[in-house]
Amino acid sequence: MRSFKDNAGRQWSVGINVAALKRVRGLTGTDLMQVIEGTLIEKLIRDPVLLCDVVYALCKPEANTRNVSDEDFGRAMAGDAIEAATTAVLEELVGFCPSPRDRANLGRVLQATTKVMERARDLVEKKLDSGELDRLADRLLETAGASSISAPEPSASTRDP
Repeated sequence: MRSFKDNAGRQWSVGINVAALKRVRGLTGTDLMQVIEGTLIEKLIRDPVLLCDVVYALCKPEANTRNVSDEDFGRAMAGDAIEAATTAVLEELVGFCPSPRDRANLGRVLQATTKVMERARDLVEKKLDSGELDRLADRLLETAGASSISAPEPSASTRDP
């Protein structure tokens, strides 16, 4: 079982078993076993609202015990808490997979996805540090400024009679 801490300082446990999968499917309409097909990881990473809904569904028994509503849970999920929850869910999904081959393959997919995301972040940092993005923005602003200098001619319907 993995855990993460939300921004309110609460520690949450994420455990995936058949009951948890059914609860997530019933509450969110999300089939966590789609992770084997390779489509769900990207969805969860790109959609923090969906991710937090899934995490809340996974943590619902614990949330009920603590009297934490969906709304309260969501308010405490931002930044590092979302990243920690994502990692906890994805690692639990890898561990849950019934087939050893699926576990191994999903683990490799998760590692590859993490590598790609880190490389993309490195690339953005490199472009920011090099000033390349600033130069591109300056060129775009110059182009936009040049095209907005000349006002369009008034149409016949806007001329004085």
